[in-house]
Amino acid sequence: MSTSITITKTAEDAASKALRVTIPVERVREAEDKAVRQYAKRARLPGFRQGKAPEAVVRRRFSNEIRQWVIEEVIREGWEEAKTAESLRPIADPSVRNLKFEEGQPVEFELLVEVRPEPKLERLGGFTLTRTTAPVTDAMVTEQLGRLREQRASWLPVEAEKPAPGQMVRVEVAPIENGEVKEAQPYSLVLGDGQAIPSLEERIMTMLPGETLDAEVRFPDDHPDPERRGKPRTVRVTLHEVKRQELPALDDGFAKEVGDFETLAALTAAVREDLHTAATRDADAALREQLISELVSANSVEAPPSLVDRMLHGLLHAYEVPHEKAEAFYQEFRPIAVAQVRRELVLTTLAEREGLQATEADLDARIARIAEQRKSTPAQVYASLEQAKRLPELERSLTEEKVFAWLLSQSTVTQAAS
Repeated sequence: MSTSITITKTAEDAASKALRVTIPVERVREAEDKAVRQYAKRARLPGFRQGKAPEAVVRRRFSNEIRQWVIEEVIREGWEEAKTAESLRPIADPSVRNLKFEEGQPVEFELLVEVRPEPKLERLGGFTLTRTTAPVTDAMVTEQLGRLREQRASWLPVEAEKPAPGQMVRVEVAPIENGEVKEAQPYSLVLGDGQAIPSLEERIMTMLPGETLDAEVRFPDDHPDPERRGKPRTVRVTLHEVKRQELPALDDGFAKEVGDFETLAALTAAVREDLHTAATRDADAALREQLISELVSANSVEAPPSLVDRMLHGLLHAYEVPHEKAEAFYQEFRPIAVAQVRRELVLTTLAEREGLQATEADLDARIARIAEQRKSTPAQVYASLEQAKRLPELERSLTEEKVFAWLLSQSTVTQAAS
């Protein structure tokens, strides 16, 4: 009688394999005997000292537990055998289906395994790429300075005047259903910032502080909730308070409040430099995505459906999308998931093939740089990243930097201004 575990491949694509596993009777009995011994050691049964109960009694008393233990054990053995026999590189634990477990018979089950595909990348260079950097204009600097002023603005009460766009209001809104006024909810919002539906803001701007009115408002056609789009609702609105924004003067005193700047000119120069840094970062990111697009196209990199579905499932939970909106979410985000899967396949494959994975020395050097920027110590930064579970993210980022540097060295990059 054969005691070997049998592995039969029943289906596969670039990112998954379905395997039928057969565990022979002899291996099942061995697992069962092992389970009985384990339970016999720990069992506390009336009339017997611990560990001295007869096997037959243990088998009867713990039949369900022993059966479950055996199932888990033979599945583990089958999985270990399958990984070796098929040279699998799984990206997650397998799912088990179609389990057959009958007394005196071999155990059979199927394993559905997700594996990382290895696309054949034959063309890695020779591309002509354009790096486009957006210029930093005076208008952009002025706009950013305006944002800094808004962050430090004061809000002063407005008396006996109807509110206008840009002003802050404190209101209570109560829905009215079948003539009954429901519980009111308080809100503070800046008119014109899109925090309330437009028709409600329009009614608020007709009111004076202290006034209450009943109004019919209409949800816009592009409202995030499809069930509310275009539908009317009657509400009772009470306007309690109106405030206007008073911006601080744009002078040397303001610059000192914002940060370590002696003059407004120094603050303006720093804002311009920050905008230039952001423009450079955006240009680099766009260049990388342009390169990935060329690689995917030139090498016909496919995104296996199983990996796309896995990514969509992760996004669904990350965004906490309600179950009833899952299908619409999948349709909208599938192209994004497809592009991301292709991107990750290309980068991961290249990193391994060319030996470009981030090393411990790379990680130490980057942590030291972060520590210097934060005026901290490398040990403190490391502990912080480890506690936040962000070390793998940093390692992945460093690997991507090395891969892109290598790829860009294989192609021609021309500089352009937008």
